[in-house]
Amino acid sequence: MSIETTVTRAWQRQAAWLWLLLPISWLYGLITMLRRQAYKLGLLSSYRAPIPVMVIGNISVGGSGKTPLIIALVNYLQKKNIKVGVISRGYGGDHKQMPALVNAHSLPNVVGDEPCLIVSMTHAPMAVSPNREQAITTLLAAHPDLQLIIADDGLQHYALQRDIEWIVVDAARGFGNQQLLPTGFLREPMSRLEGANVIYHEKRETVLANIDKDSQHQSSRLTMYMQADDMQLLWQPEVSDSQIIDTIPKNTASNNTVPKKGSQVHAVSGIGYPQRFFDTLGSLGYKVIGHPYPDHYEFTLVELLQYSDYPIVVTSKDAVKIRALFAQATTANPLNDEYQELVNRLWVLPVTALLSDDCYQLLEHQIKALGIEAKERQTMSNTTPASKN
Repeated sequence: MSIETTVTRAWQRQAAWLWLLLPISWLYGLITMLRRQAYKLGLLSSYRAPIPVMVIGNISVGGSGKTPLIIALVNYLQKKNIKVGVISRGYGGDHKQMPALVNAHSLPNVVGDEPCLIVSMTHAPMAVSPNREQAITTLLAAHPDLQLIIADDGLQHYALQRDIEWIVVDAARGFGNQQLLPTGFLREPMSRLEGANVIYHEKRETVLANIDKDSQHQSSRLTMYMQADDMQLLWQPEVSDSQIIDTIPKNTASNNTVPKKGSQVHAVSGIGYPQRFFDTLGSLGYKVIGHPYPDHYEFTLVELLQYSDYPIVVTSKDAVKIRALFAQATTANPLNDEYQELVNRLWVLPVTALLSDDCYQLLEHQIKALGIEAKERQTMSNTTPASKN
């Protein structure tokens, strides 16, 4: 078991031995405070992008639903005909190849798994780099007509100035022992939430139960929840919008049936908070055998072969990396029977972030205050050019 997994599990059960690390947390908190103040006072330089920047982040380590939220916001803005791009540090990618633009042909080991997922779901312009200024410069050089940039994570990246800041909080997970790293899993103290735009990622049941209640809790709390979409085969030969999908063996079974509810499934997850994924599958009626891996884990096909007795279900983020593994495996030779059987047992459970109306009202207000307005879609002229004499 890795150190990361050990500490993560200790945070989840609030192990007593974590309090031995409290002096380190005090030092971490002091450094964090001094660093933030240095940027506020101008002692450390920060970058102001030529167009507005919206940062989506969290104050805790691990998943909070940030990526599905970004996908939902980008899709919403695109429907409003607002030209929006995305930047990310590209965690899990090859920083030596950054800054880099992300497109449908990008590989997760180069640009990161979350950027690949965001682009596949939104087709939005996107660039990655640990240096956010370089990411923005690269993005705008390729797409100079953008009106807004959404920064995936980067809440603590104060070298980047921002116009809008949304903090995502996983209400079900909470804040643990409310201590900073490494005693707890907070990157910044709870006071960071005061006066901030906080989006609470609630359980679906909690949100729906509060919809009919005219309470102060419901009216003052910005919320979202995840809706599970239809389960899909991890490889779908009919889809051909990326280089990875094009390498799918054409003999992959197309008549596979979705695992029946009530049946057992292996839930394999390398996201920040795997238990949420397991709970979602359980709420759908599956008997879940959970296999948690560290966030951004680099799976191997050999590891997946061990789950041979039941169907395997993964998240959309993990599916991006697993597809790339199969693509690499089929470069030289067709899949053998063992791996072909694995292909036929691999399923993806996509989720969609559903935001409360107040979230969208806040977004509309904020972008209007920044002077961002929908651009008219370009249409072909009905007139024909004059003929040359």
